[in-house]
Amino acid sequence: MANAPLSELRRVVVLGTGGTIAGRAASSGDNIGYTAGQVGVADLLGGIEAPEGVTLVAEQVAQVDSKDMSLDIWQKLAQRCVHWLAQPDVVGVVITHGTDTLEETAFFLHSVIASAKPVVLTCAMRPATALAPDGPQNVRDAIVVAATAGAHGVTVVCAGTVHSGVDIQKVHTYRLDAFASGDAGPIGYVEEGAVRRVRAWPEGAALEASKALDAVGQWPRVEIVMSHAGASGALVDALLQVGGAEPVRGLVLAATGNGTLHHALEAAALKAQDRGVAVLRATRCANGRILPRPDDRLRDAGALTPVKARIALMLELLGK
Repeated sequence: MANAPLSELRRVVVLGTGGTIAGRAASSGDNIGYTAGQVGVADLLGGIEAPEGVTLVAEQVAQVDSKDMSLDIWQKLAQRCVHWLAQPDVVGVVITHGTDTLEETAFFLHSVIASAKPVVLTCAMRPATALAPDGPQNVRDAIVVAATAGAHGVTVVCAGTVHSGVDIQKVHTYRLDAFASGDAGPIGYVEEGAVRRVRAWPEGAALEASKALDAVGQWPRVEIVMSHAGASGALVDALLQVGGAEPVRGLVLAATGNGTLHHALEAAALKAQDRGVAVLRATRCANGRILPRPDDRLRDAGALTPVKARIALMLELLGK
């Protein structure tokens, strides 16, 4: 392969960010008492056979527990994706990631990258030192998706299932098949090294892509506040009173049911909106979307979860 002409080279680039998939525990029987982000991405690829005609390239972008994912890492990750996707012999990019914030990273990348090539995130629920780690199979499946002809957009591969970067949600705390795609359902499945697709590949949204890739230290501050029984407007009032260099520019309200809010929280949110703060309602429900009503005074985020709505609102504000 090293002597093949450039036109025949097909590379899949694997970008590492840490997570459980790169975690280590003191015992092979310990699947929860591990330290995430300990194994380098090059080592994760050891023993994984690439599809025929494909060469793997490894690059470490970050090495963190995904609960600690940051905007700076997102930005760097997106920049590296754009760089590699522009290479003519690169057919796709795979990203190894922790499960805790995987859905947020996937939605962010979906929002800022519009590419005819695939970006595939994958993960593990057990650390690399587990007696039966799930990471190697997930990585292998993700590479298969990245090398599949016609694949494009941002997807997530876990436990043999291919999810859209828009619809993906973590729905279980422990089991290996921890993700779901809600009402939309999965894109397809990886079966014995081949993709069986059941619906279309996702199209990249590319919201304010160039600004997002260059927004060093300029991310607008958007916070999430949950509506619940006995809620008040105290958190909203407190957020607006906090001084400093980063005033709150947006609020996402994690609403009950079809976007409903406790009356006290709604009153505080309306005051915040009158003061120029962007306010968006997103449902707490795992499935379904908010159906708008003519008398709504606060915008809704449709089918987006609160964490995804926060990303969408940040990108919207970034463009203003």
